[in-house]
Amino acid sequence: MIPLAEAQERVLAGCAVLDEAAVAVGDARGLVTTETVVAPEVVPPFDNTAMDGFAVRSADVADAPVTLAIVGTVAAGVPPDVTVGAGQAARIMTGAVIPPGADAVIMVELTETSPDGAEVTVAQSVPEGNHIRRAGEDLAVGQTVFGPGEVLTPGHLGVLTSLGMYRAKVRPKARVGVMSTGDELVEGPQPLQRGQIRDSNRHTLLALLAEAGCEPVDLGRTPDDESEIAAGIRAGIEQCDALLTSGGVSMGDYDYVKKVLDEIGDMSWMQVAIKPAKPLAFGLVEGIPVFGLPGNPVSSMVSFELFARPGLRKMMGHPPDAWHRRPVAGRAAEPLRRRPDGKTHFARVRVEYADGRYEARSAGGQGSHQLSAMAAADALAVLADGEGLALGDAVSLLLLR
Repeated sequence: MIPLAEAQERVLAGCAVLDEAAVAVGDARGLVTTETVVAPEVVPPFDNTAMDGFAVRSADVADAPVTLAIVGTVAAGVPPDVTVGAGQAARIMTGAVIPPGADAVIMVELTETSPDGAEVTVAQSVPEGNHIRRAGEDLAVGQTVFGPGEVLTPGHLGVLTSLGMYRAKVRPKARVGVMSTGDELVEGPQPLQRGQIRDSNRHTLLALLAEAGCEPVDLGRTPDDESEIAAGIRAGIEQCDALLTSGGVSMGDYDYVKKVLDEIGDMSWMQVAIKPAKPLAFGLVEGIPVFGLPGNPVSSMVSFELFARPGLRKMMGHPPDAWHRRPVAGRAAEPLRRRPDGKTHFARVRVEYADGRYEARSAGGQGSHQLSAMAAADALAVLADGEGLALGDAVSLLLLR
């Protein structure tokens, strides 16, 4: 067996960062920037009001309450066609340009308009600049907005479009194919024949890829036929940036996937000192990373978390400290037992945050076939080799959600 860290290093070394792409902002959420973005214009582009109210001269309302003559209305989206002089005010709507002569805005709640709409009484004084958003207050021309390595959030995309920038230079989503093989696998709700199982791993892995920010590609199911498996793998690597398979990676297995990958790729077949997910295959086929994950459902998911997800995040430009899930400290809210076997165990646990700390309890059966416990789990509890943890012991947790 090899240490977990060594297996992860092998995987990461084989996952090259994807080439830069320019994508529309509507497709850029969650992607990682590759350039320094500099503001080409000011934001806001002009002095405008933060409130509905009246644009006034602050000197005219210094001795409020005072009554001013209304000279017009300034709506948002149109240049003002009025000037505010001494003793005057202009109605103004949120976001509208501050008209010439005015240096403050008083909110409508502090005013009362005469019945004929000709005058407004201002109830209190306001300082110069009151409720005015100045041009360039948010961003100035030439200001660095954000740099390379930034994960684009909705807020980032709003900033880009506020600057008139509708494409972003990023590392694209990794297109990752998922391929199922096996005569025993069936799709659909029909009753199972003896020896058949439903193809759950493919759907699970496709969903994990989408959750990780990748573009999942369903390559479907392939029967246990060497030529069809070879054709399926070749078709996958022609259209994808990476490929996932599950099953047929244990020592001693004679599987067509293993035979084909050994013939057409440069693969490593590893036994990692962890449980579940001890068997792992990883390598390159024509430069495309191929992850051979275990066939047991829980093992497949844990293997994805520990190996495929970090490698794919590297490919998509995430910085090294974001490749792996960051462990958080917690406490065992019940005994989490295991037997010594030379491996690190990843127990499926449910987590609650109480009194300033995470508390972990078993999510259910810990067998590698017991997918329902994995579905119920909020985290993986990292259990070092030994007898496990007693109630109240400290535990390292990899939060899954």
